[in-house]
Amino acid sequence: MVNVIDKKITKRTAVARANMFLGKEIVELLNGSEIHTKKGPVFQTAIIAGVQAVKKTSDLIPMCHPLPLDGIDIDIQFLDKEAIQILCTIEMEGKTGVEMEALTGASIAALTVYDMCKAISQKMIIQELMVLKKTGGKSDILNI
Repeated sequence: MVNVIDKKITKRTAVARANMFLGKEIVELLNGSEIHTKKGPVFQTAIIAGVQAVKKTSDLIPMCHPLPLDGIDIDIQFLDKEAIQILCTIEMEGKTGVEMEALTGASIAALTVYDMCKAISQKMIIQELMVLKKTGGKSDILNI
């Protein structure tokens, strides 16, 4: 791991996005703002899985520091009639960035949606995973 002992503690934020094509068969199961399958509520489960993944990022990615996170938010919205956007926002005060945690949360939430809907259709596509925003370190990123 990179030694961060001499870095200043600053407020760190990161937002990652995963876009996902679902297709008509899956979207037809939409009830309000949630899709229900035999496995249960898809989006609620994906949000929980994403939060759990964020907390385990340093266990999954060998050179990541374990971090004392202050906030995790995962939001799932429809982009159009067949696609969703998963946003994972992380906040903390520390010496290292949280973009890997945000990417992990967004990707695991997308994989959970896939797992919960694959019996209905395997035409789903996780189309894009990227950091939209990162602040608080040497360099900021803004891809919004």
